[in-house]
Amino acid sequence: MLNFETLSKLQFDFEIIHKIDELKEITKDEILELAENAPKEMIFHIASRIRDERRGRNVSFSKKAFFNIINLCRDTCSYCTYKAEPNDTKLSLMNKQTVKELAILAKKYNCTEALFVTGERPEQKYSEAKKWLRDEGFSSTSEYLIHCSEIVLNEGIFPHTNAGNLTKNEMRELKKTNVSMGMMLENSSPRLRETGMPHQDAPSKDPIARLNILKNSGELKIPMTTGILVGIGENMKECIQSILDIKKIHDKYGNIQEIILQNFHPKPKTSMFQHSTPEEDYFKTVVALCRIIMPDANIQIPPNLSPENYQEFLSVGINDWGGISPITSDYVNPEFSWPNIQNVEKKCNDAGFSFKARFPVYPEFISLVNNDLKQRISLIADEENYVKESYWK
Repeated sequence: MLNFETLSKLQFDFEIIHKIDELKEITKDEILELAENAPKEMIFHIASRIRDERRGRNVSFSKKAFFNIINLCRDTCSYCTYKAEPNDTKLSLMNKQTVKELAILAKKYNCTEALFVTGERPEQKYSEAKKWLRDEGFSSTSEYLIHCSEIVLNEGIFPHTNAGNLTKNEMRELKKTNVSMGMMLENSSPRLRETGMPHQDAPSKDPIARLNILKNSGELKIPMTTGILVGIGENMKECIQSILDIKKIHDKYGNIQEIILQNFHPKPKTSMFQHSTPEEDYFKTVVALCRIIMPDANIQIPPNLSPENYQEFLSVGINDWGGISPITSDYVNPEFSWPNIQNVEKKCNDAGFSFKARFPVYPEFISLVNNDLKQRISLIADEENYVKESYWK
């Protein structure tokens, strides 16, 4: 615990805390000052208090099925094991029948989210991807995703597509069947694309291009999930700037429904295998600062990536666990199993939080989806526009 004597010795401008308490916006330099010089316990306490005041003591999750549509990818990120090559045993090419079968299984387990994930425009690099698309009757991955979205929606599951750098027209078409979409910003620093950095061979990770996609989602009024990866070689200043860049878009368009803060883990057979995971205090500080910068936001950390202590992040400002699947793996992080949903609920309840299942679109963003999707949601929604407990349990 911090006592008065400890606080009096700190080289820190406490006027920043007063500005936060008075709901005044703080500058980038003030945020950095907070990160570098304020006691971590103070930062965490402020973030937790803001979450309680602005979001309440509810923590949510989405009961999902992970549709690993195609994991060929034109990019090569230094930390990624999701990407497959044509002859890999982990190659996934889901045909229409497999998509339908998984949707039926997801419905049986009362899942509400179909998470569609693909590599970045695989048909631009791989002839195998082009052939697979032709065999399914399509010319592009996005065209196939539009069709798959219709399949799962007809089975009573709500699509959420995360397919990288989509064009504005592709996003417009997907909006007809997707209640929300996602694309991780990862980081807005161009430094991470330099030689020797994690995105040097990943042209789609150009931060200007990715920020432009977030802007397009705002213009199209698509409920959008985004976020940053923490521990991939960035520094605190770059994390702060990335969150501020997301905030700027949300302040203009009001459509960023969720910010994911994802901690890096080194993986075998990647060039970053010897790279360390981020220190816990560093990661928690990024999470807490995100809450301070965006006090009303939905902020998520994936519980499977902090399996030993994910509940501790309730004390640094989060209010969501993201998607948890009872039937499919996390194909992006297959070495980390999803926690048992009942165990997550118990840990939330023990910490004094209500545990709620949400749709892939957050309650306050349902107003942005079309009337057909609203009607489908209303059939299993409670009075707060969460999923009825009697349905998901």
